[in-house]
Amino acid sequence: MLVTESRPRNLKWFHAGPLLYGDWGTSRLYVLGLAFFYTAGESVLYMIAISLLMAAVAWGYTIVCRSFPDGGGVYTAARQLSPVLSVIGATLLLCGYLITAAISVVEAMHYFGMNDGFLLVAFSVVIILVVGAVNWLGAKSAGTFALFIAIAALSISGLIALMSIPFLKDGFQNIQLTSSRGLWPHWTSFTQIVLALAGVEAVANMTGLMKRPVKRTAKRTILPVLIEVVALNLLFGIVMTGIFSSIPELSGISQPLSSVDLETLTDPNAVQAIEDIKNTAMEVIAHTVATNMLGTTLGAIFSKIAAVVFGLLLLSATNTAIMAMVSVLYAMAQDKELPRPLTKLNYSGVPWIALVASCVVSVLIIFIERRPEKLAELYIIGVCGAITVTVLSCSLNRELKMARIERLGMTALGVFLLTVSLTIVVTKANATLFAGLVIAMVLAMRLGLATYRKAGPPPVEEPRMGWLAQVKAAETQIDPSRPKIMLAARGRYQAEFAVDLAKSQSATLFVIFVRTLRVMDLTPGNVPQIRDDADAVQALGATALLAAEAGVPFVPIYVTSTDIAEEILDYTVTYGCNTLIMGKSRRSLFSRKIEGDVISRVVADLPDDVALITRSAQTPHVSRPAKEKPEDKPAGDAQEPSSEAQDSKNSVKRPTLTDDGPETNASKPEPDESE
Repeated sequence: MLVTESRPRNLKWFHAGPLLYGDWGTSRLYVLGLAFFYTAGESVLYMIAISLLMAAVAWGYTIVCRSFPDGGGVYTAARQLSPVLSVIGATLLLCGYLITAAISVVEAMHYFGMNDGFLLVAFSVVIILVVGAVNWLGAKSAGTFALFIAIAALSISGLIALMSIPFLKDGFQNIQLTSSRGLWPHWTSFTQIVLALAGVEAVANMTGLMKRPVKRTAKRTILPVLIEVVALNLLFGIVMTGIFSSIPELSGISQPLSSVDLETLTDPNAVQAIEDIKNTAMEVIAHTVATNMLGTTLGAIFSKIAAVVFGLLLLSATNTAIMAMVSVLYAMAQDKELPRPLTKLNYSGVPWIALVASCVVSVLIIFIERRPEKLAELYIIGVCGAITVTVLSCSLNRELKMARIERLGMTALGVFLLTVSLTIVVTKANATLFAGLVIAMVLAMRLGLATYRKAGPPPVEEPRMGWLAQVKAAETQIDPSRPKIMLAARGRYQAEFAVDLAKSQSATLFVIFVRTLRVMDLTPGNVPQIRDDADAVQALGATALLAAEAGVPFVPIYVTSTDIAEEILDYTVTYGCNTLIMGKSRRSLFSRKIEGDVISRVVADLPDDVALITRSAQTPHVSRPAKEKPEDKPAGDAQEPSSEAQDSKNSVKRPTLTDDGPETNASKPEPDESE
């Protein structure tokens, strides 16, 4: 049997970089505002400190990527030390993703001009449901959308940076450090903005698709993003400090905005200005610098365009977070740490139960809490905790090849991050309660599953001749002199038709089953295998049985991929098949428009000498009558081929055919999909 379970490594650094920026760079849209909200004129100094930490963590993740070139972040790194630690680390990451989805969509609504209220909640819920629906279809277009939005946001940020130069002088003049606060208040203020690290874990999950050598590709991916994030964060932090002194509504405020009692402010514009800085700092900066450079009208237009782009970038981050949650749940369920149903895949290869759970929990969080500063508190413990587990797991794992200085550096970084995490645990009771409850629920579920497996009946042994055994026993010797037919469709009628056609042409029958899996890489070795894929085993096994009964040489092919059409074309051409049989789509028109039409792509790239036959899975197959022997035919009579045989013969010149039973039409097929 031909089984392909590897994925192409086609992710170059200039592809991975924008993906990392779309996750890591997004945090700027709320970190800047929250940093100034909590520390005012001191925010630049804290941003310098957090930038140094970001550089150290980026260096650490070059080692993580090098150590795990087949994919995997905290879950993989910790699992090599302890399964329980890996579950805790993955759960912390899950907490971070849950809050990412919530805070990103809420902040997106703020950038779109909505204040907290019913409309914000309603639109946030609708957007999360739409994101879930798009991912249910496995739409690859979501990734393309994220890439374009990341490029647009980077371009807008560059323009804002250029227009910000006149404000740098005022910004430097307003930087201050209040020494009277003491060391502990400064330390806790620093831990409040450590969420600027959010997103760096994403690069470790990409290594399974990165071009080799992964060590070099990962460095080239991380370094440009690090430079952009650090440089612009510091620049905009300085500009925000300079702009604040020029806002007339806030001219009398000298302390951090978080300490201002909004109820004592008599000017509603002052209250709104504080909310704008906290929630949409980048729009405030864009409006101020653009108005200074372009005038009032053009400045307002530019700031609105920037706000929309930043809002879309945040929605892209929501999409990424939801699919990342699905990946975490899928990986843990694959390892039997969570209930097995979380691995159930829908037609598009998406774990649908995990997707539904991720969307539902994200919606519940928005109903419970929508204030960015409170969501950020919940966010920090998950982000920092997961990164801490990753770094310390690598430093303590003696099996990983690491220079002595690298191991010492990773250990020091891990201890520092652990100190930050413990500080958050002590100072943020709500964050500790949130993460603690989620971890406790996951560990309790894990314990319950383990207890159930021990107490339950022993597993039933595979019968002597089941579907999988039938597939394994299939004929795999390929006779080059025989015609070759490729079946890329499921269903009994499709299998009967293909076997009958192969028998009539004395052909070898290839059957391909493409299992789509669209989750983000989290751990290596989690690609579905045929023994765990009940649908594939049944589809290939049933065809193998029919082929054996008919005496047709049979070659089953099982492939895991994200692109159905590409795999069908590849195997059809590679094995020199002269006929390809595909099934008509079971998807809705809307689904085909979103995901794409597989059969149209196949028709566009299929060689001219390969016949394409499409038929509905609901159409029963009528077996061909046995051929008459030459001596039984009346002399002088021409042999009339059967309609299906004649169609197959003519289809070499006209490769696209449809078969709907006894009548076969050489008309253009409807939009089709095959599996």
